[in-house]
Amino acid sequence: MKESSKISDRIYSTERLESTIKWWRLINKTIEFTNGVFDVLHEGHIKVLSHAAAFVDILIVGINSDVSVKRLKGNERPVNNQQSRALIIASMIMVDAVVIFEEDTPLGIIKRIQPDVLVKGGDYTTATIVGAKEVIAAGGSVEIIPLESGFSTTGIIEKLKKL
Repeated sequence: MKESSKISDRIYSTERLESTIKWWRLINKTIEFTNGVFDVLHEGHIKVLSHAAAFVDILIVGINSDVSVKRLKGNERPVNNQQSRALIIASMIMVDAVVIFEEDTPLGIIKRIQPDVLVKGGDYTTATIVGAKEVIAAGGSVEIIPLESGFSTTGIIEKLKKL
């Protein structure tokens, strides 16, 4: 059984992640990156992350910082702070590493870690996925995973407001 104290070890700074990626590449691991806010976790998130993990050896999840989420979603978000969101994602069996990024998009982190595969949910196209052009140019690929209908963080928050 894994120790729960090890969960927080799966939350990386960008610098530590880059160093660890060098090791993973030395032992021929394929690396994938996906990202999101992951504010109120729901079944749709679980399914996308599960499908994403099936493509590679290592799944890295980028999480928008609190400041970034406020810029993107408004002052009422995030519901859960970045450390809570990172810890929840890091606790998932299919996730190998979590990194929090401050920018509105993950382009900077994608350029730094150069994943073999970039994954997003089905509400995107290759043309609209941030970092897709860079990953493809470096010889990687982009995977788009169909979304589960009926699951939305915004929908959950709106439903809660009505209670």
